[in-house]
Amino acid sequence: MDNKDRKILELLEENSRRPFTEIAKVLDMSETAVRKRISKLEDKGAIKKYTIDIDPGILGYNIVSITGINTAPECFLEIAEKIKCLENVKDVSITSGDHTVMATIWAETGEQLSKIISEKIGTIEGVEKVFPAIVLESLED
Repeated sequence: MDNKDRKILELLEENSRRPFTEIAKVLDMSETAVRKRISKLEDKGAIKKYTIDIDPGILGYNIVSITGINTAPECFLEIAEKIKCLENVKDVSITSGDHTVMATIWAETGEQLSKIISEKIGTIEGVEKVFPAIVLESLED
């Protein structure tokens, strides 16, 4: 991967719908060359998918929690898979930090978040403790 590939990734990260013609102009390349480079980046797995950044508040999710979940060591992967399938869970990661599993949860109310934690996550076999942290403010780029 060279500097032009890195710049393409940077431009797409800012706006994944950016036209190839615009990228070509920024990099002083032909549109065909940009298309070929992006195709190679996709084939190599450098570009996994094109996505959008949604504001949960606009959809009525007024509570966002970054939630740490401590698990029994022998079943953390199975637990992470189960949590990933829950409706209000938007992201799940396996970590080496304070908690084995971290999940981003969107909820309409604090009461809904409590139910998700106590009735869905907390009842999964092997979950030892759940540590929700409510996001007060997200800092945008």
